[in-house]
Amino acid sequence: MQSIADRVKLHNGVAMPWLGLGVYKAQAGEETEVAVKEALKVGYRSIDTAAFYFNEESVGLAVRQLGLPREEVFVTTKVWNSDQGYDSTLNAFARSQEKLSLGFVDLLLIHWPVPGKYVETWRALEHLYKQGKVRAIGVSNFKIHHLQDILDHGEIVPMVNQVEFHPWLNQVELLEFCRSNKIQLEAWRPLTRGEIFSDPVITGLAEKYQKTPAQIILRWHLEKEVVVIPKSVTPERIRENAAIFDFELSPDDVALIDSLNKDRRLGPDPDHIDF
Repeated sequence: MQSIADRVKLHNGVAMPWLGLGVYKAQAGEETEVAVKEALKVGYRSIDTAAFYFNEESVGLAVRQLGLPREEVFVTTKVWNSDQGYDSTLNAFARSQEKLSLGFVDLLLIHWPVPGKYVETWRALEHLYKQGKVRAIGVSNFKIHHLQDILDHGEIVPMVNQVEFHPWLNQVELLEFCRSNKIQLEAWRPLTRGEIFSDPVITGLAEKYQKTPAQIILRWHLEKEVVVIPKSVTPERIRENAAIFDFELSPDDVALIDSLNKDRRLGPDPDHIDF
């Protein structure tokens, strides 16, 4: 992990960038398009969107307009909760594919584990994968017991599990379960929206390494072999978040950040979703 171009090989052989741009809450249109283009110009090669973000069309447009070879850009989207179920998932994917207009999707995820539906939704993802419409399939916000359901009832092991993951919620058991089953963990809200930046441990390490708190935290994710997708629409922060490949944290400093864990969620608990 010494270059923004570095990728991790998923268990099906597809290579996924370690760093991506998240576009949650980025407004469709100019805001999303400018952010995506800036990221791609800086060297990002992964963009994470979702049907629920209502900006898939803007993501696809920005990727096409910049003119990079399609196979160079790794695009993720997700099936929203109200679209889950076998047939409705297939229909939802068709809508996402049309909005993105990129030919194929690199990674398709189940956005949340909707009780009674996510196994059928997974069957639909398996179907799309077998058809070659998506290069990889996975899940988002799945705990160990949700993943075990998929392993017990599905044919294909998820390639990715995207979850809330940061120094206050380092999900040790989930990370180990994913590793043991060759499921790549990916972190959303990795920077706690800046809440953790003032922590003395983080500020001390920022001074030690002459990096920003955000860069320290993002590098910590990489040291733990977790794919990371910080969200930003600010060009300066997009560039700052990419400048994490010219240094490494010592094992002791990784452990020091690990010690900040509070099992504190800033987002919803996947076992208690009502949306």
